[in-house]
Amino acid sequence: MATMIAVDLGAQSGRVALGRFDGERLSVEEVHRFANVPVHVQGILHWDVLRLYAGVLEGLQAVGSEGRSVDSVAVDSWAIDFGLLDRKGRLVQNPVHYRDARRASAVDRVLARVPARELYERTGIQLIPINTVFELAAMAAEHDPAFEIAERLLMIPDVIHHWLGGDSVCVSEFTNATTTQCFDPRAGTWAFDLLKRLEIPTHLFPEVVSPGTVLGPLARDVAQETRLARVDVIAAATHDTAAAVAAIPFRRRESAYISAGTWSLVGVEVEQLVINDRTFAANLTNEGGVCGTVRLLRDITGLWLLDECRRAWNLEGGEHTVEALVALAGDAPALRSLIDPDDPLFVQPGDMPQRVRQFCEETNQEKPEGPAEVVGCILESLALKHAQTIRLLREATGVAPTEVHMVGGGARNELLCQWTANAAALPLVAGPAEATQIGNLIMQAIALGELSSLDDAREVVSASFQPKVYEPQQSAAWQEARERFDEIAAVPRPLEDVAHAVP
Repeated sequence: MATMIAVDLGAQSGRVALGRFDGERLSVEEVHRFANVPVHVQGILHWDVLRLYAGVLEGLQAVGSEGRSVDSVAVDSWAIDFGLLDRKGRLVQNPVHYRDARRASAVDRVLARVPARELYERTGIQLIPINTVFELAAMAAEHDPAFEIAERLLMIPDVIHHWLGGDSVCVSEFTNATTTQCFDPRAGTWAFDLLKRLEIPTHLFPEVVSPGTVLGPLARDVAQETRLARVDVIAAATHDTAAAVAAIPFRRRESAYISAGTWSLVGVEVEQLVINDRTFAANLTNEGGVCGTVRLLRDITGLWLLDECRRAWNLEGGEHTVEALVALAGDAPALRSLIDPDDPLFVQPGDMPQRVRQFCEETNQEKPEGPAEVVGCILESLALKHAQTIRLLREATGVAPTEVHMVGGGARNELLCQWTANAAALPLVAGPAEATQIGNLIMQAIALGELSSLDDAREVVSASFQPKVYEPQQSAAWQEARERFDEIAAVPRPLEDVAHAVP
């Protein structure tokens, strides 16, 4: 029995889960959950990474207090954001949140020095101003004093690994490094020459290690505090989407996938980089996967829109849950009003129901009124955006997906699953919902020698978790909706719009 701990940090909460693998099946038990609440300080939106680390330790303590024998621990999180460490390994400042507006101001400066097509050719990453390169360029342009004392740049999971494992653990894991638009995937290293052109200090960038690398044991003080002895820290797949895709038990190799949560990551798994004029025009991204794979995908704004609506309604005195809102949406008028989830209008937190109505009014559609109609509009639009992106992937690769596999929290949303199947006119296989934690755990199992390959790991996932299949329905109505949606959300979006819209 291999026993492993997966730490999964999401944009709204963190989770610590215990995984057990008996050689045939994997079981997952959540032992601790904690909030992730960003903080505005002097006009800049930060992640409270110290609070996140405290939540991680509380989860490890919950496991250690029961006297369980544990083999390893690994951390995954969202991509793009980073922490800077000084020469003693101390955090220089709290990491800046990807929704902070500062990095968008650096887009023009970056593209003036490194043209968009060249930046894409070298990194394979879609052009969106949340990318790490734009935050670093903004800091360089402002002569940020943090650069004067920083010795190392680590992505969020790498920061937590550093604190768990001590000073000797100071590396970047491949799947997350590739998301930064600072990494050259063909060369297999950081794009130092591009970084120099942007006046970004290149000494900050650490060694990049492969997913499934054993980094070393827990630091002595951490082991004592958590009562966990002889536990290895593993860089499994530190980007949460890489972990989620690793856990997809594809029934057909040509399937598309959707990792649906705060963001919807819609893509296909390929064996080689796909960097050409067509993928550039469609703004598709090539992110590093596990075991030699590449995730060709597009990031689109996901269920964050629903969460923002719920927050706005609850501030007005409501007591809505996501589940209750989704149930209401099932009774709303079908396919009446649609939005583009990636429109700049929906970038910043705020009164999202009013913005939905504003978008519909500006596009000469009937305005949705009340929670049921607004939520229905959002979920139908997300389903159509999923389908539109699958079509882009088909055109870019020449391979037509015959099935869609949805994982993540969205896999529990039956309306979103059914409507995505309808919009894409393809069967949709939903689950596992906790794919990120599962992918984290199976990559630990591979690192520990309990599993020999990604194929073997996916067979274990298939044997351990039962998916649900949704067949497409109402084809004529959804075909008409696809045509209307394409007029509202033109593809590809003009490059200047992409460059100045922060998802």
